Amino acid sequence: MVVDIVTIFPQMIEPALAEGVVGRARAKGLVDVRARDLRDYTSDRHRVVDDIPFGGGPGMVMKPEPLFRAIEEISVERGAPTAVILTTPQGRRFSHAEAVRFSRME
Repeated sequence: MVVDIVTIFPQMIEPALAEGVVGRARAKGLVDVRARDLRDYTSDRHRVVDDIPFGGGPGMVMKPEPLFRAIEEISVERGAPTAVILTTPQGRRFSHAEAVRFSRME
């Protein structure tokens, strides 16, 4: 199983992937988990991944273009259709059943 995690904080993710169940699975070659920097898929020199909300409002929102580029590039690298899982604050709770379902993807 190959898992690519696209994040703006890959340096924070990598140490966590070396520990616990995931770390042991990686060491045994059962799973290949990679943390990718979303900023690598931007097109501006400042590597900006967020912007003000369209129509105004407080806070910032993630730009879709870098994420689309990341998904496209990863799909091309793999050479086959791949599942894409997007997380949101409004998403479902991650359960053991979800973990089993995800493990069967690929």
